[in-house]
Amino acid sequence: MELAEAWNRTALLVIDTQKDLLEEGSSVALKGAKHVVPNVIKAVDVARQRGILIVWVVREHDPSGRDVELFRRHQYGVGKVGPVTKGTEGAELVDGLVIKEGDYKLVKTRFSAFFATHLHSVLQGSGINSLVVTGVQTPNCIRQTVYDAVSLDYQPVTVLVDATAAATPDIHLANVFDMKNIGVATPTLQEWSELKA
Repeated sequence: MELAEAWNRTALLVIDTQKDLLEEGSSVALKGAKHVVPNVIKAVDVARQRGILIVWVVREHDPSGRDVELFRRHQYGVGKVGPVTKGTEGAELVDGLVIKEGDYKLVKTRFSAFFATHLHSVLQGSGINSLVVTGVQTPNCIRQTVYDAVSLDYQPVTVLVDATAAATPDIHLANVFDMKNIGVATPTLQEWSELKA
């Protein structure tokens, strides 16, 4: 299959690039991860140029916290505004990332973008069989989404190693190593960008 045709069967997943999760000052911000935002922006630009479907995977929680994992529920409820609460500024994408017409926004409430969502149906309905993953954070939402994608036979699954991040470089690299061992491609943004159609 030619690369130009392959791009039509590829989706770029942009995972959890929201203010509460990346901006300094948020109690749940991933320390040191904001440095990947410029590369995520570039990956989105490359995807747009190639006609790749962009899927914005975001967390948005009910103010009560009833849709949050049990270990996070203490952050929500009466008198509290928990992280990425629906309708808050913290749930918005970080500056520089914009959902445009033709993109798809998917709301999740767990680590994997596939868990209890309709992502697989949307991708199948769009003729997508290949995924490129960006965002945060590598050991949780990136890894869980990637493992589910591999389980669902998406091929290839690609993680852009410098457009994803974890709390520390060591955690990031250990998880990239594990994903590589199950057949996931792990190029840099530059390497991926240089693939010619």
